[in-house]
Amino acid sequence: MAECEKRNFEGKLKPYPHVEKAKYGRAADPVGYLNAVEQRARERAVAVETVRILRERMIKCYRVESVNYHERCRKVAKDYYDLITQPSVGQLHPEWEDPSKKQGY
Repeated sequence: MAECEKRNFEGKLKPYPHVEKAKYGRAADPVGYLNAVEQRARERAVAVETVRILRERMIKCYRVESVNYHERCRKVAKDYYDLITQPSVGQLHPEWEDPSKKQGY
């Protein structure tokens, strides 16, 4: 196994709990709503950093392997490509009661 290839996280992560904002005015559960907003921001930050780390691995592998990068960096490139082509770049989302309200990218 090439040095530039790293093991991926194999665990299962649970999506964050979602609290709907009220139609008009304040949320029914303001604390839960703010916690959900903060958790969504954290999940987005984790997704962005994951992309950054995979990009750095791809660059490092390309520099180390030089002319053989097509063969030896294939797995790293595939992981990077699979992640960046997802609409939400791997961000976890809650189970929405109404899927048409799904926020995110």
